[in-house]
Amino acid sequence: MTVLPRHRQDLAAHLSVHGGLPDTLNRDALIHQIDAAGIRGRGGAGFPSAAKLRSVAPGRSIVVANGCESDPFSSKDRLLLELAPHLVLDGIQLAAYAVGATEAFLCLHEVNSRLQAALAERRDAIPVKLVAVPPRHVASEETALVHFLSAGDARPTGKFPRPIERGLRGRPTLVQNVETLARFAIVARIGADRYRSVHTDLVTVTGAVTRPGVLEVPADTPVATILARVGGSVTAQAVLIGGYGGTWMPRSLADPLPLGREPGLSSLYLLPEPNCGLGLTANILSGLAAESARQCGPCMFGLPAVAADFAELLTGRDSTGRLARRLPLLSGRGACAHPDGAVRLAASALRVFAADVRAHLAAGSCRVTAGAA
Repeated sequence: MTVLPRHRQDLAAHLSVHGGLPDTLNRDALIHQIDAAGIRGRGGAGFPSAAKLRSVAPGRSIVVANGCESDPFSSKDRLLLELAPHLVLDGIQLAAYAVGATEAFLCLHEVNSRLQAALAERRDAIPVKLVAVPPRHVASEETALVHFLSAGDARPTGKFPRPIERGLRGRPTLVQNVETLARFAIVARIGADRYRSVHTDLVTVTGAVTRPGVLEVPADTPVATILARVGGSVTAQAVLIGGYGGTWMPRSLADPLPLGREPGLSSLYLLPEPNCGLGLTANILSGLAAESARQCGPCMFGLPAVAADFAELLTGRDSTGRLARRLPLLSGRGACAHPDGAVRLAASALRVFAADVRAHLAAGSCRVTAGAA
């Protein structure tokens, strides 16, 4: 069963394809099916969804659906909400049932009339409120969403207590990506066994490809097969897997990888030639530094310093020693995972683009464009 239809589905079309939600699953059975299906968070963290559901104390809890999708290299959630909004809205109802929620919110960077119309078609047990969240990178982090709903300030608040323990208005709050919720709706209908045999992955592919966009592919499809489907350049040498907080890989190592096997954002950016991957990474790091919440040391001081070190590399000044010392000090120390993603990106760029580093240090430039972040 596919997640993305070819055309936008209103409620009648949605029900004709998927049918209604089953009314025979109790809370434990629903969570068991999600667990048996192996569903993990599809927003980047990859945390087991069933474990998250079980951690929420049932009764007076709240569900927050995260449809913000702040990473510029990903557009799968926006397309899902555009084409199959009712699959997401079904998933919100199932999640609310599983955790005994009495309220639900759907958070996006822009609330549009099409989603409002989809909500107006339904008569759900738990009303869903659409909320527009500031279009900042860290605004879609789960504690930032809870903080925004509570106080109008979309900044992360730290790792403890977790929202599932104490979230909005002090109540247990489940924050779940919209694609993950859509998968709840599929599993509830077809069961875990069939889901495991037919489920697909959504992946956003951009860069040096003829047909950029969102693809739905069978689970564990190799990167090379995905890139071939969108007309990926055969000469491009590097792939960014996982967006702004992802990992650069040489094309030769990335090609055989099954995309959905590891947690992380399902996106591929194929570096165009003759673009400089080091320069593109410097641009991204500068953007990540500017997008930080500026409330803990790793973001306030560490990310601007890393971005400055990369900028120095581009002009031929050797900052590799500082980066080798600095990067390990930032991982795992932020109020959220924002600095962790920047470190992963920076460290992988230094490995994959080592030849570019040497060229910049030798001549002050590798004589190719930096590319757009």
